[in-house]
Amino acid sequence: MLKGFRDFVLRGNVVDLAVAVVIGAAFGAVIVSFVTNILTPIIAIPGSADFADLTWKVSGSSILYGQFINDLISFLLIALAVYFLVVKPVTRLMERRKTEPDVGSATKECRECLSKIPAGARRCAFCTSEQVAS
Repeated sequence: MLKGFRDFVLRGNVVDLAVAVVIGAAFGAVIVSFVTNILTPIIAIPGSADFADLTWKVSGSSILYGQFINDLISFLLIALAVYFLVVKPVTRLMERRKTEPDVGSATKECRECLSKIPAGARRCAFCTSEQVAS
């Protein structure tokens, strides 16, 4: 029973995921600090140095809409950073390394490795064998 658990925990993707969560939490803390300590004072509503101080009183209860604004700004900055620093580069890299033909394009089968390749290909992208013109 413990051997199976050890094998599960030590698999590469579980360790990678754990590292990603820790790095993501640290990155989130940096962004929250940036928003609270630098960005909010720059774009602050006149008379308020921090959005977190903004409240609305309703029947004796305080609604902390200023803190919500801080959290929203933090989320948007994290989403922008992830998009431009992770999603866009990985998408561009995957487009460059793409070996499968587009769904709508005509394909033929390689005689050597039986992979689907574009109909006009002179060489197979998988096994690099020369293709006979058909």
